[in-house]
Amino acid sequence: MNTLADIRIVLDHTSHPGNIGAAARAMKTMGLVDLHLVEPGSFPNAQATALASSADDLLDRARIHSTLSQALEGCTLVLGTSARRRSVAQERLEPRQAANRALAEPGQVAIVFGCEKSGLDNAALDRCHALVSIPTGVDYMSLNLSQAVQVLCYELHLAARDARSTHAEEVRALATAERMEVFFERLERTLAAVGFSTPGQTETLHRRMRRLFQRARLDDDELNMLNGMLSRTLKLAASHDHPQTRPHEQQDPQSDG
Repeated sequence: MNTLADIRIVLDHTSHPGNIGAAARAMKTMGLVDLHLVEPGSFPNAQATALASSADDLLDRARIHSTLSQALEGCTLVLGTSARRRSVAQERLEPRQAANRALAEPGQVAIVFGCEKSGLDNAALDRCHALVSIPTGVDYMSLNLSQAVQVLCYELHLAARDARSTHAEEVRALATAERMEVFFERLERTLAAVGFSTPGQTETLHRRMRRLFQRARLDDDELNMLNGMLSRTLKLAASHDHPQTRPHEQQDPQSDG
């Protein structure tokens, strides 16, 4: 599984230096740091630095190449951004699909953007494993280069965040079904012991409590804590010889009481 550090943004023959700076800013806001430039029209350039805002450190570290082949060295997956259709069929992805593919790749990934006027030429497209197209409104489909970079970087950021969240969930030792059944049995006994579980509504209450805790996806530590609380409550109820709630004092299980 890749991280954002394994993904390089490659700008091929960018003509306007401001777009390089804006692209660097788009990258940094989304956590990407590896910028590669193939024969930029003018770089370094004060306009690029100005539009980079506080991302000028990415410009300082940007690698400049004389050919696209050099910029792609070491990459196992190359995704090219292009809106035009080719006579030769080539796999097409939307940005979210491309981001997921890039993060799932076990090796270095390059996402390549062409020059502002004509995009990637056929030779560059031939180097790509798949093409990425950004869906737009039908009445106006023109995206600025840095805007396109922002869209792809945003999707990469989301994909990386989701991957981290999923991994964190996976490493939690979630409570097993049998442990949850022991907990639910103890919970039912506790509710009865303190007089909260009432005749006629007990089954509905227990089912709702089950749904509540099943949604929580408790891990072992959380379940141990709750079991400890229930055990302590049962002991206190027993030591105080807690009476069953009289019919006129029965609590509504939907209340906060």
